[in-house]
Amino acid sequence: MTALAIRNGHLIDPAAGIDAPKDILLKDGKVVEIAGPGKLKSANGAEVLDATGLTVAPGLVDIHVHLREPGQGYKETIATGTAAAAAGGFTSVAAMPNTIPVNDSPETTRWMLAPERNASIRVFPIGAATRGSKGEAINDFAALKSAGAVAVTDDGHPILKDGVMRETLAAAARVGLSVIQHAEDTRLTKGCSMNAGPMAFKLGLRGMPPEAESGLVERDIRLVSELRDARVHLHVAHTSTAAAVAAVRQARRNGLRVTCEVAPHHFLLTEEHVGLYSTHAKMNPPLRSAADRDAMIEAILDGVVDAIATDHAPHATHEKEVEFENAPNGITGLETALGLCLRWLHKEWKLPLGRVLSLLSAQPAALLGLKGRGTLTVGSFADVVVFDPKAEWTYRAADTRSKSRNTPFDGWTLQGKVRWTISEGRIAHRGNGQSSIKP
Repeated sequence: MTALAIRNGHLIDPAAGIDAPKDILLKDGKVVEIAGPGKLKSANGAEVLDATGLTVAPGLVDIHVHLREPGQGYKETIATGTAAAAAGGFTSVAAMPNTIPVNDSPETTRWMLAPERNASIRVFPIGAATRGSKGEAINDFAALKSAGAVAVTDDGHPILKDGVMRETLAAAARVGLSVIQHAEDTRLTKGCSMNAGPMAFKLGLRGMPPEAESGLVERDIRLVSELRDARVHLHVAHTSTAAAVAAVRQARRNGLRVTCEVAPHHFLLTEEHVGLYSTHAKMNPPLRSAADRDAMIEAILDGVVDAIATDHAPHATHEKEVEFENAPNGITGLETALGLCLRWLHKEWKLPLGRVLSLLSAQPAALLGLKGRGTLTVGSFADVVVFDPKAEWTYRAADTRSKSRNTPFDGWTLQGKVRWTISEGRIAHRGNGQSSIKP
């Protein structure tokens, strides 16, 4: 593998506490040297990337994506989804198990990881917590982990039975896996297509009450507390309500290992963005009230939120071009996450750049125990994103690397343009107008 030297850039590595001009040398898929500008000792013969005026950071890590394979390649494939991820600066993505068939077996996990999938970056499958994600019998978590699964979840099919969820938490803890819960009491949301509130009333749609989310989060936290096992890790996916965030905050104060993520659409958009039945604003959890949106922002700024995750959920155009109630939930998000976070969290709300990058790299990597990811210390994986933090650009869904274009952010002006994404020492994405130079 060709060695790469990234010169003249400003390295920000939150996990290592580095925020300074540095040159970095990558070789054989690992970081082998970090030095002051012009002081690399062993870069002879390396391909050089000139990062003058650019930020160099650990490759981004998304712990919540839907790559649709196996079974729904018309929406997305592992190849196209990871190409979109690389374009957005991501070098690692964790793939949810709601595939066809459901990823509830070592065989499916290994299939997703096979070289024939042509992934541009590293994929980390998440296994189904129960057989077929039906919420009844739990899977063999040790076998899933041995095959490559990094966590378990039933994702869009939340585990409603107390006994099954308790067993899931305990069994996952024994083998060192996190349990990710899509917090939705589906007994309260049947037939609902958006948030319960004035907008749903205006549009004549049935609304999901926020209690459907917060109630299940509170139930899960109670189960964690009752288990009295420090190894238990509950992670709340795509948190969207003020009450759910409050429950996570209190659980942490009580010393429980409970974490959460927030998606960009939940800290930027509200139920008002549904407008006249826009299916590109239909997702689950739904876009919530302005008060809930503001609570997500506050929780990010004060450190309650552990990670920004996209919940990248591609759908074919014909699936979204139907009546609002009949359209599938979900939007794409891998190519817009960094630009949205830099534009709003950093520029508008003044969250330090290092903290933004930590939410997108070091912290999500730590949540799933992805050792050697989310940092650029010597010996870690050579996963790097190089971007222009000052560049403004307009996102065009027509130019996406994904197979799908179901996004509410088409035409938005974003901040921070990815110039190179490097996955384990290999350039996975080159931004427009950028090329390497020879020494």
